Order: sequence, then C-alpha cells, then structure tokens
Amino acid sequence: MGARVLAEAELLAERGHEVVIFSSNQVKGTREFCPLEDRRGKVLIRRFLARRLGGESYLSWDFYKEALAFKPEVIIAHAYRHSHTIKALKIAKKLSCKVFLVTHAPFLENDKARGVLSRWAVRWYDGWVGPSRKLNEFTKVIAITKWELPFLEKLGVRKDKIAYIPNGIPSLFFTQKKVKERKKILFLGRLAPIKKIETLLEAVALMKEKIEVDLVGPEEPEYGARLREKAEALGIQERVRFFGPLYDMKQKITMIDSSRVFVLPSQREAMPQALIEAMARGKLVVASSNPGSRDIIIPEKNGFLFEVGNVEELAGILQALFEKEYARVRKEAVQSVRQFSWDLVINKLERVISGT
Repeated sequence: MGARVLAEAELLAERGHEVVIFSSNQVKGTREFCPLEDRRGKVLIRRFLARRLGGESYLSWDFYKEALAFKPEVIIAHAYRHSHTIKALKIAKKLSCKVFLVTHAPFLENDKARGVLSRWAVRWYDGWVGPSRKLNEFTKVIAITKWELPFLEKLGVRKDKIAYIPNGIPSLFFTQKKVKERKKILFLGRLAPIKKIETLLEAVALMKEKIEVDLVGPEEPEYGARLREKAEALGIQERVRFFGPLYDMKQKITMIDSSRVFVLPSQREAMPQALIEAMARGKLVVASSNPGSRDIIIPEKNGFLFEVGNVEELAGILQALFEKEYARVRKEAVQSVRQFSWDLVINKLERVISGT
C-alpha cells in the first residue's frame, strides 16, 4: 500500500499538483518509527503519532486539524476498513472537496484466514461503519483489482461510484538492461506469516536439483527465525539466502533479473506488486491460487498457479520450470502486465479525479 501511495503522489506532483501525504509514523510489521516530516522530491510527507488498535497495521492517528488547515481540493484515502478513511470523509464534507477511497482489496473469499476477533471486527465494520450509506458518500470508490468488484457491490456501492485503477509498474521495469540469469528462485516481498514462505522451502527440498533460493524483503524477526530453522531442518540452509529489503529500484530489478523463477506462495494477496514486477522482467512466475494472483495469472499462458500450501504441486511445477525454457510464457508475461505501466495508470487516475 505504501508503495502505491508514494508512487501516485510523486507522479501527480510531477504533473503540477501540490501533493502532501498524511500518514502514521509506525513502520508496518515492526516496532520502529519514521520521522514526523520527510520529503520525496516535490512531495511533502507528514506523519502523525499513532496507536495500534489491532493487528500490525490497524492504527488510530489524528490528522483532522492539520488537514483542515491544508485545505485540499482532493483527498485520496487509502485502505477500506481503516479509521482514517472515515476521518477523510468527514474532512471532505467540512471543506466541500472531492474524496476518493482506494480500497486495497481487504476482502476474503471466506473468513478462515482470520481469527475470531478479526472476523467479528470485519462483520461489525461492514455492517455498521462502512455500509452503502458511507461508501456511496465518497466521490468514487477505487478498486485496485477486478476480483473485488463483486464484494463492493455486495456492500451496496453503486456501480457508477466504482472505478478500477490498479497498482502501477515504473517504466524502468520495461526498459532497464537485463543481467545474466542464474538457475535460482526468488521470493521478493515482506517476510511475514501471510506469505507462507515455508511452502517454498519445503518444495525446494523435494526437488531433484539443488536450487538456490533468494529471500529478499523486510522481515518480521520471529518469522525470519522460523524460516531459518525450517531451512536447517530441511537440510537446505546453505542454499537459502536472506538479503533484507532493497529500496533502490535498479538494484531490485537486477535482483529479479538474476533469478530464473519468481515464487509467491502467499495465503492471500490483494494485487501482488512483486508478481507484476517479476512478470515485467520476463520471469517464469509461480503463485499460490488466491484471488489476487488469479486476477493476473492465466495458468500456463503467462505464469503458473498452485493450490495454497500444496508443497508437492509447487515442487512439481518448479522442477518443470528448470527443465524447459518456456519462452512463450515469458513473452506473454511481459505483454500481459504492460497495462500496469504507471504512465497509463496515472492517466486514468487523473481522469477519475477530474471527472472526465
């Protein structure tokens, strides 16, 4: 979500809009804090003290007075079921300005992946806080995926209120010169339980070939420790490398290029950014069959899907991908994600904002 906010803010600022980001000061998945004020190019970032209401990212932070003082003409609020989006709606009413809600697809096909308390909170919010009478007060509700559209309609959002604007890929992903590929597997993303990376490690242990695995991304300490223990128990610890996060885009692209296969074994995904980035670089991509990945991958045409947690199925797919080139699948992967180029996405966002 943070990457989407920053990218669209910077691109809108480049096109002459004055853009300020309001955010909490907490770093997701950690107990660390960001500075209260920062700047990225032409974009001012103001962060506010926050307290956790539940989970790792459900926070409460007060920005009401500062937002009124800024007097925006347009507010883009990110993440449905978070308290700051309702505050944004109140501010917009006070200032008589446009307000858009970007949902970030927090929906599940069923509630099995949630705990009891979380299921109760979701049902309470959808039933009382965010039903149609609230959601239809936004100028537009912006879906980042197509699979969430039925969920929004079920909540009572009018079809004329919904716009589809996916996450974008910087143009550099289509233009940077490629480096030589090696016979290894890449996972790129947050190392957290929802990603089910242990499925990947178990599958690699079943393969005939001794393939290396690169795990790249910020890691939740307890989960990172569990993955290291898992790799050691499987006898593959020497082939599993932990790199930490990569924030430089060129370095990230080089890391993607260096691997033959990209794997995303998550329990769930909204719109998986790392997946479309790997596809833009012509990688052979394998993802668990959740709504976010199914929205992007057409099996055996531009990538491959396996059932969530199915180690044997994943191992079989990986083995095949190291035995054959699959040039057609690689080419189709690139073509299928060109629609997500930020140049195209930001044009669509500007049209929605302006009402044209």
